[in-house]
Amino acid sequence: MAKVLMVLTGADHLIMSDGTRHPTGYWAEEVAESHRILTEAGIEIDIATPGGAEPPVDQNSANPPFTEYLDGIADHLAKPLVLADVSIEDYDAVYLPGGHGPMTDLAVDKDLARLLRTADEEGKVIAALCHGGAALLSTAVDGEFAFAGRRLTVFSDAEELNGGTGEKTPYFVETRLRELGAVVEPGPPWSQTVVVDGTLITGQNPQSSVDTANRVVAALASRASA
Repeated sequence: MAKVLMVLTGADHLIMSDGTRHPTGYWAEEVAESHRILTEAGIEIDIATPGGAEPPVDQNSANPPFTEYLDGIADHLAKPLVLADVSIEDYDAVYLPGGHGPMTDLAVDKDLARLLRTADEEGKVIAALCHGGAALLSTAVDGEFAFAGRRLTVFSDAEELNGGTGEKTPYFVETRLRELGAVVEPGPPWSQTVVVDGTLITGQNPQSSVDTANRVVAALASRASA
């Protein structure tokens, strides 16, 4: 049985460019749909957060049927692993859902950087969905970015300005990834867009949740049969 490490944000707010606090967390649809599809495929999932903090849901996303699914895994969500204690050797893939929370903590988490760099070096599947792509920024150290030259997508600047947190967004994940050397290939705003570059699988937005998870299932099945 394949095993996936789902890394969620422990942050409940994002500090905007004007210094105000924007309440956030993880996006319910992205976690619920991804968890459901992976579980239905027989994949085991562990959830981890920085410091083992209980991940907060972004209340703007707390809508049925996703909240009902999350209620069903509430015990699982309430007791995540401590990210610093995780060994990547125990997993076949790392899965990074979004919500604006990852821009606060996962983007700068050194333990996550260690896991992602090792996972990439060992050819494990890495999936990032929507603002989960901000977690990849953690691997930028001393001018070196682990995913420079890689094709990917992420919640686009256009989406951020027209439906996201707008002009007061502290930084734009698409722009930051481009600056570090990633080859960002966003689809039209709010389109179902997934980009696959080897073992790196990225989805652009909540509309891409199902397709992203299905691509991960397919990638893990292909590895198991190789």
